[in-house]
Amino acid sequence: TVNAVCPGPILTAMTAGIPPDQRERYARRRVPLRRYGDPEEVAHVVVSLALPAASYVTGAVIPVDGGLVAKND
Repeated sequence: TVNAVCPGPILTAMTAGIPPDQRERYARRRVPLRRYGDPEEVAHVVVSLALPAASYVTGAVIPVDGGLVAKND
């Protein structure tokens, strides 16, 4: 089984260096859910794919990005 989990803007040590007002402005303009995600939200998707109930899921590309890639503009 091979799947891809594709995180979008996530609050991490890397994004912590971005001033909060810039992060918020970016999220409001670009992310349909209007916020950065938490690492736990990505982890939940990964854990779900590892469950026996997901054993027939393969070849999936799953964005965990608050709708960023679905937004057309």
